[in-house]
Amino acid sequence: MLLDVKNIAIHYGAIQAVKDMSFTVEDGEIVTLIGANGAGKSSALHAISGMLRPSAGDILFQNESILKEPAYKIVQKGISQVPEGRRIFANLTVLENLKMGAYINKNKSQVRQDIERTFERFPRLEERKDYRAGTLSGGEQQMLAIARALMAHPKLLLLDEPSMGLSPILVQEIFRIIRDINEDGVSILLVEQNAQLALAIANRAYVLETGKILYEGEAKSLLLDDRIKQAYLGG
Repeated sequence: MLLDVKNIAIHYGAIQAVKDMSFTVEDGEIVTLIGANGAGKSSALHAISGMLRPSAGDILFQNESILKEPAYKIVQKGISQVPEGRRIFANLTVLENLKMGAYINKNKSQVRQDIERTFERFPRLEERKDYRAGTLSGGEQQMLAIARALMAHPKLLLLDEPSMGLSPILVQEIFRIIRDINEDGVSILLVEQNAQLALAIANRAYVLETGKILYEGEAKSLLLDDRIKQAYLGG
């Protein structure tokens, strides 16, 4: 088991955002969390990456609890997050953003190789390597956010709403990139409001509502499930 989230609860003051939530990610899988805004999807990701502390439960990564680890240690262990809204360093260049993603790697020669590999995967970023990241288009910023996360060599990539604000053509490209990353051996936990797209590329899925898991199963089965179709797929 790569990731095992056990009965976590998350509070924001008096408000409980996540209630007794459990889910897993196996090596090599794409697992998606789907649900409406406020369902607790992003809160669950923030708990895994150490940005939030659950008030109950445990989170195991490769059979070790990471519940009390600081965020930078969780990155060192092999979990990288691409946050909602991209959160690139707008005033730094594309190249400087990538180097920031590699801050845990002290081997400069390895970092150079990783940047070369990144530019092979994202040729558009190479064309704009000396541009300030804030001048990139939304799609390019999303590519940069993903590329920056990959610079840490994660075993598990947390993706929070990667399609948000992008045109349909760019969304297709981002999802093709997600598939490629997974085929390279990186497991992915995907939070995505476009349930149709998420279920189309995932192995398994969990459907969240108001902080709880309502349904879980193979993504293809849930894609055909009438309850899911009516609630999340517009029909």
